[in-house]
Amino acid sequence: MTVESQTLPVLLRRNALQYGDNKVALREKEFGIWQTITWKKYYENVRDFALGLHQLGFQKGDKLSVIGDNRPEWFYSELAVQSLGGAVVGIYPDSHLDQVEYIINHSDSTFVMAGDQEQADKILSIKEKCPKIKKAIVDDPKGMRSYDDPILVFFQDVQKSGRELASKNPNLFDEVIDRVSLEEVGTIVYTSGTTGLPKGSMITHKNMTSIGRFIDEVDEAKETDNYVSFLPLSWIGEQHFALYWSLTKAFTVNFPEKVETAQQNIREIGPDIMLAPPRIWEKMCSDIQVKIQDAAWIKRYVYNIFLKIGYQVADYKLKKKIPPFYLRFLKWIGFWLLFRSLKNYLGLAKVRHVYTGGAPLGPEIFHMFQALDINIKQAYGMTEQSGGTMIHRTDDIRLDTVGKPLPGIEIKVSDEGELMFRGDTIFKGYYKDPGATEKALREGWFHTGDAAIIDGDGQVIIIDRMLDVMKLADGGRFSPQLIENKLKFSPYIIDALVIGQDQPFITAMINIDMNNVGKWAENNQLPYTTFTDLSQKDRVYELIEKEVAKINQTLPKVAQVKRFVLLYKELDADDEELTRTRKVRRKFVAEKYKHLIDALYSDEKELEVELDIRYRDGKEFRMKTKVKVKQVGA
Repeated sequence: MTVESQTLPVLLRRNALQYGDNKVALREKEFGIWQTITWKKYYENVRDFALGLHQLGFQKGDKLSVIGDNRPEWFYSELAVQSLGGAVVGIYPDSHLDQVEYIINHSDSTFVMAGDQEQADKILSIKEKCPKIKKAIVDDPKGMRSYDDPILVFFQDVQKSGRELASKNPNLFDEVIDRVSLEEVGTIVYTSGTTGLPKGSMITHKNMTSIGRFIDEVDEAKETDNYVSFLPLSWIGEQHFALYWSLTKAFTVNFPEKVETAQQNIREIGPDIMLAPPRIWEKMCSDIQVKIQDAAWIKRYVYNIFLKIGYQVADYKLKKKIPPFYLRFLKWIGFWLLFRSLKNYLGLAKVRHVYTGGAPLGPEIFHMFQALDINIKQAYGMTEQSGGTMIHRTDDIRLDTVGKPLPGIEIKVSDEGELMFRGDTIFKGYYKDPGATEKALREGWFHTGDAAIIDGDGQVIIIDRMLDVMKLADGGRFSPQLIENKLKFSPYIIDALVIGQDQPFITAMINIDMNNVGKWAENNQLPYTTFTDLSQKDRVYELIEKEVAKINQTLPKVAQVKRFVLLYKELDADDEELTRTRKVRRKFVAEKYKHLIDALYSDEKELEVELDIRYRDGKEFRMKTKVKVKQVGA
């Protein structure tokens, strides 16, 4: 049986039969020690949980919502549900109660898997509002000895029940998974909801195995490869790499001990394959720049000399030319003096396939990683496409494109300039939303909503979201996303929102990077108390003005930022300003901070705003602060 005709549970069984206890499938750091799970044990865990769920009454077509951190038990739950002909629904672990309630109810989930006490408490607090829930299964029972709610059951008890059934009927599980069709929905993945309520994308088994197979045809994985799963498994990008691809090629997936230790655990594992969103790569760049600023003068000198060499070599490679011998020799010296230690520091010493996904990565950051000899590639995709459907080829990377489509995927651009896709990775439709499905899927093509150009080499240039491309009052067009990515290349800027639709010039609302600006303030003996206090310091405004002016030099005149304000609070997903994948909800933020936008286009130099401050204990108070409007170059 070929991979094309297999579901994920069947691929798991294939790997268990082939490797048994001789190869590690999963590895999790727990209590400071890496715990290993072989392919045979992986299969048995999925089998036991699936049969245990069957005993609890889980039926074909049922849904199970999972909320928790990345752990092997998430994989066991997902594959068990898919083995029974059901669908798994991922929920971000930091979601608000109303978001959890919405997804459980909208998806018609009858079972919920909670990672720990914190997540179980969320489910218990909303269970009256989610009447379809039959059971809430808890993975880690720590701290829950006194809980006696009848809706609760523990993961290990479900598995124990399944093991007993498996011993009585050894062939039952295989019979069950063989009845699952490739056309059945195996997961419902909710979109990030940048423009409204999240929509549930129905992903079939065919979608999942196709995307895992297609990426391997471009960047072949080895069974000896390691991957670190630290991005939320409720995101389709992480599902694509950590689950679909790993089952296709049987490489090892590693789970960090905690979210906070992910970078340290990445260093310990030294992955061969890595996926991270732009925010992670931007943070790495900022960390390197700040670390070098604090280093001894000789280290700064070496860094500045050899990074320039790295940029020159990268430029040759990006143009598909061979660098002169003297540059290659200097780069070799730079590797031993600089690049090797930096790659070790980032945990990327062994990485072979390294990608950025989830949103466009600024060309400057791309270029810097290429200069550091880290061959980072853009992976473009959407929830509705089951993951990354376009990537750069290893020897054909261009900073202005997102690469070419994977084999088996067709693309074209409509007369209106919209990018469209067709192929086996395209989702079945939106759950309980035929209107949105009809709008997205027309005549067999998925309409992305992205404005794009396909160049002569077949590479795709994403301009921006079609709804987000802006026009100044004089008719000049610009892409806010392009400007925002350039602004975020600065180590002192973590987020930016560019404004200018129907306005005489472009302005920006900027979020400072608290860690890096705080460190800069300490080095320059600038006292501060809070984020709000630091962000509104005159010297901080001067620092950011220099950064904006520097970035303006790389932009066409029509796209240069003329004025900006520094936001007095960090943009936060809990305040609905960001999605759970850390994308700015543009319309929401623009409406919320309309008073600042109005000030940017008035003669005001300063305005007073009120902030509602809420402490963790629930206490609130209101304070006032003054926000400045800064003219760039004034």
